[in-house]
Amino acid sequence: MKIRALIVDDESLARKRVRKLLSQETDLEVIGECENGHEAIEFIREQKPDLVFLDVQMPEVTGFDVLRALPADKLPAVIFVTAHDQHAISAFEVHALDYLLKPVSQERIHGAIQRARQHLQARDTAAINQQLLDLLKTPKETAPTYLNRFAIKTTERTVFVRVEDVDYIESASNYVVVHTKAENHVLRETLANLETVLPPKSFLRISRSIIVNLDRVKELQPGIEGEHVIVLQNDKQLIMTRGMREVQEKLQYS
Repeated sequence: MKIRALIVDDESLARKRVRKLLSQETDLEVIGECENGHEAIEFIREQKPDLVFLDVQMPEVTGFDVLRALPADKLPAVIFVTAHDQHAISAFEVHALDYLLKPVSQERIHGAIQRARQHLQARDTAAINQQLLDLLKTPKETAPTYLNRFAIKTTERTVFVRVEDVDYIESASNYVVVHTKAENHVLRETLANLETVLPPKSFLRISRSIIVNLDRVKELQPGIEGEHVIVLQNDKQLIMTRGMREVQEKLQYS
């Protein structure tokens, strides 16, 4: 029996690419495509596909919104498709069935379908869906979760960098440069977004353009014109526009 699959993505070229890659899988049949979350919810309710390739970021109704709108016993197996490394990390950490990072390769999609086959054959879809629902629940008492790793995409691979290995992060327009002891990495993300997902006990935004790992701070020094300088363990000096007392307290109690 063939795996009945649905492709959900607001970009027609992305849907076309996934469909083309899926055509190499002889035991899989694409039974439909949806270009937004509303269509996906309706299609899944009516057609009950076995497997859905679900884009994370779509206008109005996101991939996560689609899953929230469906009853637990009606959820198909889900493979996330995302152009954003941060979402890829989230899927990885909650043990989702799989995720595909755009642009999707034949090798990655084949591996994802292999996992889907194993889960579907073992009738283990219900357990996977429960994990996805647990991810979507937001109890009032639940403590916030923060980023554990940066997923930094290059032309050939995705490099995972632990947040504790970062010295500081520097803004560069719509990109940031992640500085570590060993090397620097360029990530397509804004400093403002990163500030919300980094653990606040360890990271502090010391100026408009820099977030620093407090564990890397060696000392504070007076600067010129009322500014101060943070000196890291590697003797790198960073200009600080934040108040000295606030930073001192943060360093003492972080």
